[in-house]
Amino acid sequence: MEKKSIYERAVEARDFLLARLPLGSAVPKMGMILGSGLGAFAEKIADAVVVPFDEIPHFPRSTVEGHHGRLILGRLEGIPVAVMQGRVHAYEGYSPEQVTFPVRVLGLIGITTLIVTNASGGIRTSYRQGQLIVISDHINLTGQNPLVGPNDARLGLRFFDMSEAYSKRLRGYALSAAQLLQLDVTEGVYLGLSGPSFETPAEIRAFRSMGADLVGMSTVHEVIVARHMGIEVLGISCVTNMAAGVLDQQLNHEEVMETGRRVQVDFSKLLEAIVPMIAGAPRG
Repeated sequence: MEKKSIYERAVEARDFLLARLPLGSAVPKMGMILGSGLGAFAEKIADAVVVPFDEIPHFPRSTVEGHHGRLILGRLEGIPVAVMQGRVHAYEGYSPEQVTFPVRVLGLIGITTLIVTNASGGIRTSYRQGQLIVISDHINLTGQNPLVGPNDARLGLRFFDMSEAYSKRLRGYALSAAQLLQLDVTEGVYLGLSGPSFETPAEIRAFRSMGADLVGMSTVHEVIVARHMGIEVLGISCVTNMAAGVLDQQLNHEEVMETGRRVQVDFSKLLEAIVPMIAGAPRG
C-alpha cells in the first residue's frame, strides 16, 4: 500500500478533531502551543474538549515531563481556540516532519494565528530568571529544516519569505498588553538547538556573538512550518534558567519546571490580554 502523504494524514487528523467539536461550535482561528512548565494555562480554557495526542490519528506522543500531550478545543475570553498542552521534540527521536505535524493539522483546521511558547535559557545577561520575552526572530542551529524533501503545494509554497517569521503586528500587541499589566517584558532573538544536552559555556559565548538572546530546544521548526502555511506567529519565551556560564551553577530540568510554575500567573495574564487584542483586530 502506498504511504499516505503528510497532507492526507493531516486531513484525517483535522477531520477527527472537527468531529469532536460540539454541534454549532465555531471553528478556532487561533492556536497555541504551551511549552515546558507552562501547560497549566490550559485550565483557563472554557467549554473544553480535551483530546489526548495518542487518540488523534497520526499524532506524535509527548514523552517529556511538563508536556501533558493533549489538544484542547474551547474558548478563551469567549474566543474559539485550539491549544496544544505540550509538544514533541526532535531529541525524543522524532523527525522534523513529526515534530511539526500538529502545526500542519492546526493550519488545515483553519488557524490563521499561532502563539508559540517555550522555556529557554537566558543568554543576554540583563535577563532575569522568570522573565517573559517576546521572540523577535530566531536562529536555526538544529541542523535540520522540516521542509527538506518534496513540497506539497496544498500546504504552502516551495520557497517563501521568512523576513518576518514572528509578526511585528502581533509583537506590538504583546508588548502593549505587557505594558498595561505592568509586566517586565522585552524582545529577544531565540536560538534553536536539537538538545537534549544543555549547552556548554563556550557554545553560549559563541551564540551571544551571533546575536542570540535566548536558547532552547523547540519552536523554530514549528514556526517555519507555520509560515510555510501562511500562519501569522507570535512567540513568547519564559527564561526558566540562565544559560551555561552566565551564572556559576549547573543546569537541570527541574529548575526549568519550577520557574515555569512560578511565572504561571503573569504568563496567564499576558495571554488573556493578548488574545482579545488579536481577535478583535483586522489582519493585514
